[in-house]
Amino acid sequence: MSVKGHIKEAAGYAKEEAFEGGKSAKSQQKAQEGRNLRNEGRIEDGKAPKTNKPGTKH
Repeated sequence: MSVKGHIKEAAGYAKEEAFEGGKSAKSQQKAQEGRNLRNEGRIEDGKAPKTNKPGTKH
């Protein structure tokens, strides 16, 4: 497990949570960027990417 992967996953999670509730297209785009960053970090650590619907807390 890499420190870089953990940082990416945490930063992506924070960005996703910050913008997930926004209704505008820009907010949704930033939330998607957060999800992508989180999954990139998970892949670097050898974990499977999160693929379930956003906001389900799984």
